[in-house]
Amino acid sequence: MEYRTKEEQVADYLREGIISGRLPRGARLKQTEIAQELKISITPVREALKLLEAEGYLSSDSYRGATVAPFDVEASTEILKLRITLETQLVESAVRNITAEEIAELRELARQFEEAALANDSTAARGINYRFHRRMYDFARLPKTLHFVQVLWAQYPFDVINRIGGRAVRAAKEHSELLKNVIEGDAAGAMLTMRQHIETGWNELRNSLPARTENSVKSKSSEKETL
Repeated sequence: MEYRTKEEQVADYLREGIISGRLPRGARLKQTEIAQELKISITPVREALKLLEAEGYLSSDSYRGATVAPFDVEASTEILKLRITLETQLVESAVRNITAEEIAELRELARQFEEAALANDSTAARGINYRFHRRMYDFARLPKTLHFVQVLWAQYPFDVINRIGGRAVRAAKEHSELLKNVIEGDAAGAMLTMRQHIETGWNELRNSLPARTENSVKSKSSEKETL
């Protein structure tokens, strides 16, 4: 990916780590360790952590420093609707703006994701999944919309969804259908496929939750719809 600053490069590296589950919820992030891992100075790391805290990926206090923020399952029902609204818009714009070279990049990412899913390499699959969606949305050329989506991603339980048994293999098939829509220039089809992709992941999560938590989610969702 192309970045304007080192800060953005670090921030995206950490976003991928959080969304993929490589950096688990509650994990403490140490500036010096990140700087050493990426072979850069402390300054862009410090600024990246501030950015991610503003987006909701991290929380911080004077004792523990920066830690990966937990997610609220009940809040996720509202985030689900916002994701569908914004991400379908990004997909529609991507279909209309994508180049042949960019399609080739998405093909390769989809291939890598399927390969990792079939090999049951969940860590690799989660990281590639992030890059597949992020790159597709980059190609939409709607940076402000993408920014809001990244804020929503901070509060969405991707790491939990991606650990559901067989989810990666099913997601690979959904990616293939989405990519087919994009290649064919079918914006309406791509929007529908993306909506179904997001909803399927959420439904699989909900079905995997303990009954009490699931009922709480349904109740909270029902309250929002009534208000």
